[in-house]
Amino acid sequence: MSTILTTENLSLFYGKKEALKGVNLDFEDRGITALIGPSGCGKSTFLRCLNRMNDLIPNVTITGEVNFNQHNIYAPTMDTVQLRKEVGMVFQQPNPFPFSIYENVVYGLRLAGVHDKERLDAAVEKSLKQAAIWDEVKDRLHANALSLSGGQQQRVCIARVLAVEPDIILLDEATSALDPISSRMIEETLLNLRQDYSIITVTHNMQQASRISDRTAFFLNGELIEVNDTKQIFMNPVRQETNDYISGRFG
Repeated sequence: MSTILTTENLSLFYGKKEALKGVNLDFEDRGITALIGPSGCGKSTFLRCLNRMNDLIPNVTITGEVNFNQHNIYAPTMDTVQLRKEVGMVFQQPNPFPFSIYENVVYGLRLAGVHDKERLDAAVEKSLKQAAIWDEVKDRLHANALSLSGGQQQRVCIARVLAVEPDIILLDEATSALDPISSRMIEETLLNLRQDYSIITVTHNMQQASRISDRTAFFLNGELIEVNDTKQIFMNPVRQETNDYISGRFG
């Protein structure tokens, strides 16, 4: 399997506090990688480095490289708007814009200058089907997205990311604010998408990581402790810290 994204000696400082410590990690083209670890271990900070969302936080210094399709995304020439189209993100709290479901999904396409109605209509149907919500909303595409349930809103947010045809989808605790049924629907959606996208998900939920991911990376105190096939990480981890976390001794 080819590699789509690599971090090399990636460190991040909030002021003088080192939140990420020289992380080296490769992500394969296609499939799901779960990032696990206790609160404050750096996994969400690491995830936000992958499409430069940490640029928006004051007093942050980042060293090392993140190479996406063999280009360092921290190079001065990098177009961050284009980067965030190719490396899309779904957040912990569903965050649809306060307008129609349709306009939510086509938002990125309109920003990119696409105005052809046929193309927009096709993208809406395709993305909502991929996000497993088309059947629920196809008759009310012009209703306000905020009128949907939390789980539906989150699937619309996934559709919004998919509409611009990214290579990578980042999910930061994307099911933690949802009820178990909605969480399960999102998991099933991700399992269907893993054939076509590289998905990187931060999760606190050990069962979820073991159910849906192909590979798992364990973070602790800003360091990458261990990364391997998910089955190996959960059944036979190499490092004692990984074993202690997975078996519930801390976290």
